[in-house]
Amino acid sequence: MTSPQPTNSIVKRDGTLVPYRSDRIQRAIHQAAVSSGYTDPAFSETITARVETALSQTYTASAHPTVEDIQDIVEATLMKSERPDVARRFIIYRHEHTMARSAKESLFQVNDNIPYKKIYEVLLWNINHGCETVDSLNTLCQDGHFPDLVQQTEHRYSSEVSDAAAQILSQPDRYKVVIIAGPSSSGKTTTTIKLREHLENAGLSLKAINVDNYFYNLVDHPQDEFGDYDYEAPQALDLDLINQQLEELIAGKTIKTPDYNFKTGKRTLDCHEMSLAPNEILLIDSLHGLYDGMTSRIPAEAKFRVYVETLGQLRTASGHFLRWADNRMLRRMIRDRDHRNMQPVETITHWHYVRSSELQFIIPFMSEVDVVINTALPYELPILKRELFSYLEPTIARYRDDPSRLDAFLRASRVYDFLAEINIQENDDAVPSTSLLREFIGGSDYTY
Repeated sequence: MTSPQPTNSIVKRDGTLVPYRSDRIQRAIHQAAVSSGYTDPAFSETITARVETALSQTYTASAHPTVEDIQDIVEATLMKSERPDVARRFIIYRHEHTMARSAKESLFQVNDNIPYKKIYEVLLWNINHGCETVDSLNTLCQDGHFPDLVQQTEHRYSSEVSDAAAQILSQPDRYKVVIIAGPSSSGKTTTTIKLREHLENAGLSLKAINVDNYFYNLVDHPQDEFGDYDYEAPQALDLDLINQQLEELIAGKTIKTPDYNFKTGKRTLDCHEMSLAPNEILLIDSLHGLYDGMTSRIPAEAKFRVYVETLGQLRTASGHFLRWADNRMLRRMIRDRDHRNMQPVETITHWHYVRSSELQFIIPFMSEVDVVINTALPYELPILKRELFSYLEPTIARYRDDPSRLDAFLRASRVYDFLAEINIQENDDAVPSTSLLREFIGGSDYTY
């Protein structure tokens, strides 16, 4: 049985782009079927064809699905098939492989672009503070301990930022550029502000450059069949101009950076004058700060690299953890709604571009950083639910029978199911005005 090929390439977990191969999908389905006692080879061929049809309707040749995207679609297709027992076996098979990867040793940061040692520490912290499960989080809030959890979480996050500052201060003459990088809505901007505060309190001045101002005009970006622009890739930025001006700044020259208006999608050149004093370090807060092309003209030994990610370890009663990307998508839904003239449903439908880009151009560089900072806040989910839960059910209903938006349907459904078990926190007075969460829900003392 043949089916249309949805894409030429897929994005692996390590961020590399590899040729799309349907035989691997069919083999995984066949293994799940055999382990369920069902050996008819026609079944795996039929399901693979359905999966490929769904992929072809969801992703164009230029939009590369990730491994997790394909697995989500396989799982959803099997659940709709005449053999749901095979679907359950596939889910178990997928979980077992995830656990096998998680069992690998990690000396410092990363295997398969996952900092296992770090997330183990996060899990221990959650357990020690009674917020490792949705039930325990709900109990804390119900018993009036929400303010205590907020305070403890903020202290943990601030300590990690302080530790990063201490590393920079240990060699103040070496570093000319400090890079704060990480995927979308991981909290890079607030982390940058707080790191600057720590360093300036120690007498070291920093000056930030806004890389977002280097976006090309939106009309110059290609569109897909939905009219959606892919501005998540580093190539959406004027990398040549960035490198030229970074090099000039480090050399003591004065530059004029561009200005980018997200509402109009237009860039204006030569707007903001900028220079570095002899005692200032350049601070870069960018999605793609670790991408080689972003700072290729700056010597590696002159750069201090910080990676920011929501390494949350909160699970439901059934053992499902909230995906880090889903946590960030919720934050971005609020930011896009309030500041970028985008409705939450648009953020969800655009998210496959975000994931594809970060897996190719952001996450693979995690192994090269000097420090990883966890920005997941266990207390944020009851507040995020308050802000966003009402948008999820209409999104699910809207795309339930739309094969071209299967990825949006699956993401919205997954997040809805997770948040459904969490009690809403209506009052956020306990959240400090300097909290990272204020970057998204508003009420911050910082200017973003």
